[in-house]
Amino acid sequence: MPVLTDPQRLQLLKLLQDQPQMSQRDLAQAMGVSLGKANYCLKALMDRGLVKFGNFRRNPDKAQYAYLLTPAGLEEKTRITMDFLKRKVAEYEALEAEIEQLRGDLNNRRIQTAAPPERQTENR
Repeated sequence: MPVLTDPQRLQLLKLLQDQPQMSQRDLAQAMGVSLGKANYCLKALMDRGLVKFGNFRRNPDKAQYAYLLTPAGLEEKTRITMDFLKRKVAEYEALEAEIEQLRGDLNNRRIQTAAPPERQTENR
């Protein structure tokens, strides 16, 4: 089964942090993956110590479970977020440079098109 990409892992960790009581079915639907893949990914995160599964027995609803990010899970989420932000800033800066280049090209073409043609003089 394929491993989650960093953006998918970040999405899953965000969902679990924001809504720890989401069911696997809800997580799968929110991420656009199969229930089997959601289960596999949750188990992988638990095996890596990034998420723990808790049963809150003091809750009147004895079947209340939650996925909680561990300190290692919070660190992983922060690392992925920082990597994602760095990549997006670099993409943004590259796009800005490309846009400026295109604007310059357009301005040069307008100047060339708007310039009056040079008169040719005959030296006879």
